[in-house]
Amino acid sequence: MNTRDWPIRAKLTALVIGPVTGLLALWIFATTLAFGPALDLLATRTLLYDLGRPGENVVAELQRERRLSVVQLAGNGVLPELAAQRDRTDRAVDELRRRIDGEALRDAADDQLDARLDQLGSALEALPAGRVFIDDRKVDRAGAVGLYSGMIGSAFQAFSAMAMLPDVRLNREASALTALGRSRELLGQADALLAGAVTAGRYADGEHEQLVRTVENQRFLAENAVADLPPDERAGYQRLTEGTAFLRLRALQDTLIRADDLPAGFDVRAWEAGHAEVWQGLRDFELRGADSLAERSVPIAVRILVQLAAAGVLGLVAIVVCVLVALRVGRSLAHRLTGVRTAATEVAEQRLPDVVARLRRGEEVDVDREAPELDHGGDEIGQVARAFNEVRRTAVRAAADEVTLRRGFNEVILNLARRSQGLVHRQLALLDRLERRTEDPDELAGLFQVDHLATRLRRHAEDLVILAGAAPGRGWRRPVAAVDVMRGAISEVEAYDRVDVGEVQPAGVLGRAVGDVIHLLAELIENATAFSPPGTRVDVTGRTVPGGYTIEITDRGLGMSPPAMATANRKLAAPPEFDPTDSARLGLFVVARLAARHGVRVELRRGRPAGTIAAVLVPSDLITDEPPVGPDATTGPERRRMAKVSRLTTVPRGRPTRPGRERPESTVIPLPAARPSTVEPPADGDGLPRRVRRRGPARPRAVVNDTPASRPPEEARRTMSALQAGTARGRRDGTRATGNPTVARIRGTVPDPPTDVPADPGTPATAPEPAPEPSPPAPDQRTATERDA
Repeated sequence: MNTRDWPIRAKLTALVIGPVTGLLALWIFATTLAFGPALDLLATRTLLYDLGRPGENVVAELQRERRLSVVQLAGNGVLPELAAQRDRTDRAVDELRRRIDGEALRDAADDQLDARLDQLGSALEALPAGRVFIDDRKVDRAGAVGLYSGMIGSAFQAFSAMAMLPDVRLNREASALTALGRSRELLGQADALLAGAVTAGRYADGEHEQLVRTVENQRFLAENAVADLPPDERAGYQRLTEGTAFLRLRALQDTLIRADDLPAGFDVRAWEAGHAEVWQGLRDFELRGADSLAERSVPIAVRILVQLAAAGVLGLVAIVVCVLVALRVGRSLAHRLTGVRTAATEVAEQRLPDVVARLRRGEEVDVDREAPELDHGGDEIGQVARAFNEVRRTAVRAAADEVTLRRGFNEVILNLARRSQGLVHRQLALLDRLERRTEDPDELAGLFQVDHLATRLRRHAEDLVILAGAAPGRGWRRPVAAVDVMRGAISEVEAYDRVDVGEVQPAGVLGRAVGDVIHLLAELIENATAFSPPGTRVDVTGRTVPGGYTIEITDRGLGMSPPAMATANRKLAAPPEFDPTDSARLGLFVVARLAARHGVRVELRRGRPAGTIAAVLVPSDLITDEPPVGPDATTGPERRRMAKVSRLTTVPRGRPTRPGRERPESTVIPLPAARPSTVEPPADGDGLPRRVRRRGPARPRAVVNDTPASRPPEEARRTMSALQAGTARGRRDGTRATGNPTVARIRGTVPDPPTDVPADPGTPATAPEPAPEPSPPAPDQRTATERDA
C-alpha cells in the first residue's frame, strides 16, 4: 500500500488509529473474557431450576418405574402399581421437555449442553417403545434394566455438562454432586436387580456378577465424590453414612456380595426399608448441595461483574485519553503543516505572480514586505518554515532579477529591431527611387523582387518589435478596403503566387488597425503556405458577419491534431508571456499579441475534407464602409502609403466572382507599341492614362488563340515586367498632362506628410517612410503563362 500521496491528516489518523484500535480490541477482548464467566455464573440458577430439578425428578421416576418393570418381568402377572408409576413418569418427562424447549434454558446453555439436551430428548423418545416390549415380555430383566439405565445415563450426561462452571471451587463442588447422583443411580440399579431376583426366587444368568459390580462402583463413586466436597458438606455426608440405615444397608450389601446365590433367610424387608431411607437421604443431600451451589454462585458473579465494570471503565478512560491526546497532537501538527502549505501556495499562486506582474509594470517591490517571516515554533516544522522563508525571499529576488533580465532582453531586441527597421525603411526608399528611374524590364523585375524581400524583412523586424512588447508603428488615418488589406498581407508572404483571393464582401478597416491586421493576416497566410504541399492553393475570403467582419484563410495541408489545435486556440485567445525557449511558435505568439491589441478573435478549425481554416473576426468597431474607388477616393499621403504596402497601382481590385465561373487561362500577347507623340493620351476614368509603349518597333497585333501557347518562363517574366514599367510611365505622364496630384503621390513624386499614428519610442527620427513594395498580380487574376513565370 503506497501511503506517500496521502494527505497529512490521513497519515496522522492512520498513525493514531493503529494503537487506539489495538488498545480498544484488547479492552473488548479482556472485557469479553471476564464478562462471559460472570454471565455463566448468573445462569447457574437458570440451569438448576430449568434443568437440574426437572431432570432429577425424571431420574427418580425412571428409577422407580425401572424397579417395578423388573419385578413384573420376574413374576407372571401385571403389577397395578406400574401403570400409576408410568403416569407419574410421563408427567415428569413432559415437564422436562417443556423446560428443554424453552428459550431461557437454551440461552443459558452452551454448545456442549445443547448437544447433551438433544441427546436426552432422543433417549426419552424411546420410552414408549420400551414399555411395549416390557408389557409383551420381549425383553428380560437385564434388558429392562439396561433400557432405563440408558435414559438415566443421558440425564446425568446433561448434568455433567451443566456442571462446567467458571469458578474452580464451584465447578469442583458441582462435579462432586453429580458423582454422588451417579452413585445413587448405581444404588437404584442394585435394588432393581435384587428385587427381580427375589421375585423370581433366584438370580438370572450373570445377575449376581452385575449386582456385585454395581455395588462396588457405587461405593467407589461415593468415596471419590466426597473428597471434592467442601468441608461442611463433607461433614454432613459423613454424618449421613454413619446413620443406622446406611450401616444396615451396607451390611446387607456385603452379605449379597459374599453369597453366590440368594442367601437363605435374607431379610428383604430390611433391605427395602434401608434402601428407601438411604436413597432418599442421598437425594436430599444432593438437592441441598445444588441449592447452596446456586446461592453461592450469585455473589461470585456479582463480584466478577463489579471488577469487570471497574476494569472496563478504566480501560475506556485510557482509550478516550489516548484518543484525545492523539487528536490534539494530530490537529496541532496538521494545523501547522497546513499553515506552511497555505503560505507556500499563496506565494506560488498569488504573491510571486503579483510581484512579477508589478515588476513588469515597472513598480518597486519590497522583498521583505512581500516575503514576511513565518513563525511555526522551534521544532522540525518551525525549521521547515524558516527554510521556506529563505526560499520565498530567494524566489522573490530571483523573480525580480528575471524580470529585470527579461526587460533588458526586450530592450535589446527592441533596439536591434528599431535599427533593422531604420535600415529596411532606407532600403525601401532607395528601391522606390531606383524603380522610378529604371525603365529596363529586366532590371525593374529584379528591383521588384528585392522590394518584395525587403517588405518581408520589414515584417520580421516588426515581429521583433512585437515580441519586445512595443507597437510596430505603421498606421493609416483613413479606412482602407478589406480587399486591399488582404492583398497587402499577401504581398508580404514568400509564396504569394499560391494564394487566391476568393469572394470578398465590400468593407473597410479603420486606419488605426490596418497595419496590425495586415501583419496578422500575413503571419497566418505564411503559415498556411508553409504547412501545405507546394502544389496546393491557399484561399482567402472575407464576409460580413454579425459582430464584425470575418476573414478566412483555408489551406489544404494535413491539418493539426485536436490536442495541438486546442493548444493553439488557447494561445490565440489568451496570449502568454513570451518564452524565448519556444521559438517554434513565434508566429502564433505574434498573431495573439496583435489580435489582443485590437480585440480581434482568431480561431483555428479543421478544414473539409482536410487542411486548416484560420478564421479572423475583426470586431465591428474596427469595420466601416468600403472607401470609394477612383481619383477622389483618397488624397495625399493616404493613397501613397497604401501603395507602398500592397502596390495597388499594379493589382486591380477584385470583386466577388460568380458561382461556377472559372478563370480563363488564355495566353497574353504584348500589345503593339505606338510611336512617340508629343500629345499625351487621354486619361482613363480612374485618373490613370492609357498605357503607351515607348520602346521597341511597332509590330502587327497578334491574334489571341483560344488554346494556351507554349512560352518560356523567362519570356513571360520579361513581358510582365515590361507591362508594369509601361504602366508606371503612363501614370507619371498622365499626371503631368492632367495635373492630378493623387497619381503623383501614388508613385511617390509628391512628399507625404507625417501620419497621425505616432511612431514607437526608439524609432530613429530620421527613419524614412517605408518604401512601396511590389505586389505581384493575384493568382486568380493572372494567366497560366504568368503563373509559370
